[in-house]
Amino acid sequence: MAHIDDVATQKANLGYIRSAMDEPMLEREHELRLARRWQRKGDEAALHELVRSYRRLVIAMASRYRHYGLPAGDLIQEGNIGLMEAAKRFEPARNVRFSTYASWWIRSAMQDYVLRNWSIVRIGTTAAQKSLFFNLRRLRAKIEGRKEKEGLDDNDREKIAGELKVNVRDVRDMESRLSGVDLSLNTPIGEQSDDEWQGLVADERATPEEIVIGMRDAETRSSWLKQALNELSERERKIIEERHLSQEVVTLEDLGKQLGVSKERVRQLESRAMDKIKNSMIRHVAEKSELLAHS
Repeated sequence: MAHIDDVATQKANLGYIRSAMDEPMLEREHELRLARRWQRKGDEAALHELVRSYRRLVIAMASRYRHYGLPAGDLIQEGNIGLMEAAKRFEPARNVRFSTYASWWIRSAMQDYVLRNWSIVRIGTTAAQKSLFFNLRRLRAKIEGRKEKEGLDDNDREKIAGELKVNVRDVRDMESRLSGVDLSLNTPIGEQSDDEWQGLVADERATPEEIVIGMRDAETRSSWLKQALNELSERERKIIEERHLSQEVVTLEDLGKQLGVSKERVRQLESRAMDKIKNSMIRHVAEKSELLAHS
């Protein structure tokens, strides 16, 4: 949903834009001198002049993101943050115009802001997804213009996926996401209904009954395991406890040294003990199944 600024905010934005456009353009050499003064001497006056002179670049770039429905003033503020970051990091020795260098930082700051605020659902967490988010509309409009009809087919999605180096599934998911809108769970289902969408959301948490059953099942399995361990020899039980029931697993070699046997012998004893435990647990399950069948 597009955001519409109030009259006072619109006036403030226009005043800021006018003042930014009134700032004089910097010649290349003057621009480099300002950057050097800031970099070498920490001259904040030079930094501020450099930033003020390129606020027009922020305003121009903010217009590219206006169709995302976010406040123009906020976009400009985020772009200014990117501009200041660029001014702080700019290296005159690279022989690159500051506008070229700053454009990346301004665009990055605005894109991050759009991704954080365009939807309550987080999107564009990877570089590929960000590229898809910011380019899908353009590519879709280009394709639809050639076809003279709305909508994408599978061939169109494959072309977009190839151009942006993403999966076709990602294109389809983003296409669906961009065509949808965020709704509050408290939104009524219909104009004539008092029911809300949250009433249709299933609670997937365990019910109190399932929690109690789970606790009892865990206690039962614990009891069975305890009985199975009691059926092992002392040496077998020690191996199982050290290898499977301890926070710090003891190696076969260390256990062999403790028991006075080879590492291979410990492995054989462990395997035999695990078979005994498995058979004991299976026996308990079978006994329980027979009890339920006769009840």
